[in-house]
Amino acid sequence: MNKRAPIAATVLLALACPAATAAYPDKPVRLVAPFVPGGPTDIVARVVAQRLGEALGQTVIVDNRGGAAGAIGCEIVARSAPDGYTIMIGSSGNLAVAPALFAKLPYDPAKDFQPITQTTAGPQIVVINANVPAKNFAELLALARAKPGGLNYGSGGAGTTTQLGPELLKSMAKIDIVHVPYKGVGLALPDMVAGKIQMVFYPPTFLQFVRDGKLRAITIAAPVRSTLLPDVPTTAEGGMPELLASSWHAIVAPAGVPAENIKKFHAALTTVMADKEVREKMGSVGADPIGNTPEKFAPFMRSEVEKWRKVIKTSGLTVD
Repeated sequence: MNKRAPIAATVLLALACPAATAAYPDKPVRLVAPFVPGGPTDIVARVVAQRLGEALGQTVIVDNRGGAAGAIGCEIVARSAPDGYTIMIGSSGNLAVAPALFAKLPYDPAKDFQPITQTTAGPQIVVINANVPAKNFAELLALARAKPGGLNYGSGGAGTTTQLGPELLKSMAKIDIVHVPYKGVGLALPDMVAGKIQMVFYPPTFLQFVRDGKLRAITIAAPVRSTLLPDVPTTAEGGMPELLASSWHAIVAPAGVPAENIKKFHAALTTVMADKEVREKMGSVGADPIGNTPEKFAPFMRSEVEKWRKVIKTSGLTVD
């Protein structure tokens, strides 16, 4: 009797069915952040990554793939193997605004991504360089009207929420301000501080610049004031209640990842999002931690696409 035959058969079976023997995750997980380092998406990604690695028992590597308003990173994830080892932290800009704004994208959030959880939400603040001669929202609008094309605003790229807010302001206030796109809005901050651009719509991750007097927070594009900036009035208080701009972040996977892997990944994320230190870090940069289920996040993401589609159509907004 050939005793080697059963052993050989077992080895061949193991080689043919690696998924059956490997428990997810058994290697490092790549968390793609589709913007350059230093911006809100990157900040949230790095807050989450370390604790997520601990919860999963594997290293989670943040992979910044900036450019094209997040489309480059989104396409990489959409085309990656649906095994749960490439995940993305996306934003409202590339998951909700871009599909409503661009006729052609190299990815379709509704078809190419599997929602896992919304991580954060936060309003945008209108921030200007400290040398701009405007102390409040009304003075900023008056300055823009007096000098058409004289104010530049930075964004994380065409089609991002950091462009959409200023473009809505242009449409509503009938002013002419000039768009200066960056590969990520974090790259706009040094130019803001240097005075090369004068304004951004930005989540409150710049608080230290405001406290240092290098930047000035003019108004918050939200219905209520921020607890982080209680002295900064809202756009509603400034006479523009319709001017609302918020940003959120979420973690998604390529479509087709096995349900069991998504379940394990979400369970680890739930642990991370409940962590007091993680929530405090997110709050310190103006991000309200969420951490919901795929079942709750999926309809929210769909509703956000429809909301921005209506806003864009009504305003007649176009991108560069």
